[in-house]
Amino acid sequence: MNNPFYDIERFNIHFVASPRHADLLLVTGPVSRHMESALITTYAAMPNPKLVLAVGTCGACGGEFGCSYASSGKVANAIPVDGIIHGCPPTPLDLLQGILELLH
Repeated sequence: MNNPFYDIERFNIHFVASPRHADLLLVTGPVSRHMESALITTYAAMPNPKLVLAVGTCGACGGEFGCSYASSGKVANAIPVDGIIHGCPPTPLDLLQGILELLH
């Protein structure tokens, strides 16, 4: 989405390396048990107000992984989710549209 065709930066959206500088957390895929604490820590490090976008069928509902010994399932099982982008995987245009809808 950072390429010249989609050019997400024209909407003043920038990817940052630190959650302390982020307003939106984009989570792709299901939440594995091993990464659940890292996701919660990352979410806690974000300043308020903060938004979370679950991406893909697995992020939205757990997909084929569901809840098991290795997976907590959907992102909403670990942290509050403000928006969902369905698809397996969603297209860059779907991602761009979902981000813009959540921000407006």
